[in-house]
Amino acid sequence: MFNFHKDHKMLVIVALGVFVVLSVFIAIVPASNLQYVEPLPTSKPLSEMERAGLNVYVSENCMACHTQQVRGIEMDNVWGDRPSIPSDYYYDKQRLDIWRQSPSLLGSERTGPDLTNIGARQPGQSWHLLHLYNPRSVVGESIMPSYPWMFEEKDSSAITDEDVVVPVPEEFFNDTGEKIVAKPEALQLVAYIQSLKQTPMPGNETIEFIPAREEANIVEEGNEGASSLDGEQLYMTNCAACHQKAGQGLNGAFPPLVGSSIVNDQDPELMIQIILQGYDARSDYGVMPPFSQLTNEEIAAIANHERSSWGNEASTITAKEVQEVRDYVMELNQ
Repeated sequence: MFNFHKDHKMLVIVALGVFVVLSVFIAIVPASNLQYVEPLPTSKPLSEMERAGLNVYVSENCMACHTQQVRGIEMDNVWGDRPSIPSDYYYDKQRLDIWRQSPSLLGSERTGPDLTNIGARQPGQSWHLLHLYNPRSVVGESIMPSYPWMFEEKDSSAITDEDVVVPVPEEFFNDTGEKIVAKPEALQLVAYIQSLKQTPMPGNETIEFIPAREEANIVEEGNEGASSLDGEQLYMTNCAACHQKAGQGLNGAFPPLVGSSIVNDQDPELMIQIILQGYDARSDYGVMPPFSQLTNEEIAAIANHERSSWGNEASTITAKEVQEVRDYVMELNQ
């Protein structure tokens, strides 16, 4: 029917036709359907600060290494509470002007972790600023490049109330009476990163992940009453980024848990309260954000791991004790 090796015009026409058909069904039709996508009821547009941070994120090409898409497979549930849906990107996909639309930030490579829910996983500003200044200061194995041009060195006497000082550990900065201060672009980028939180689905609607295997939900015989929570794993997910894997902390940035009087106190009330409310030492240490989003069982598992590891020897905490402190904290905040 087609004699392409002799009729080059027919070859060009067929190739062009295939290109047009594929473009219509792969790009144009799906894009036209997106105009009917609405944001989730509780989602909010980016603030001016966060929008500026988005521009910094794009200019630094962060999407070359980080994705913002939680796939519907079980292995992705570490990045978000549910798979991503089109409504999650409603406010990101606003037009820059009449000719341009904001670039896609879904990404295709996960050289670094997915950032869809990073604002909930790692809400602390100090951690993100340290990570930008020198990623190895908080994640020893990180291959992410440093962004020192987003910071400046200032003499301690020249620090103002508006300056955000980054608590860089001594081994990553020679302290000569100067401090590392974040420039506006660093603060804007961190504000955008902190805004990346998955919006809950309305009502009781849920989107399930596709399980890796059918046996995953089967409880082993004889273990029906056993807790499936792994305190060490929860610690690594929520706490190790700042306090480090062995609980040694970072000198000048995040306090150690090894030998801590708070961790080893036989009365766990203060420790639980700090986990629930966060902690601001008003010192050279970074501010710890609250982790009230964790369940009582998760907090108890994390606390027990900390209180029984690295030479620490303190009594076990129960979920009931966590609930009592949570009730007390909620009563104080009313």
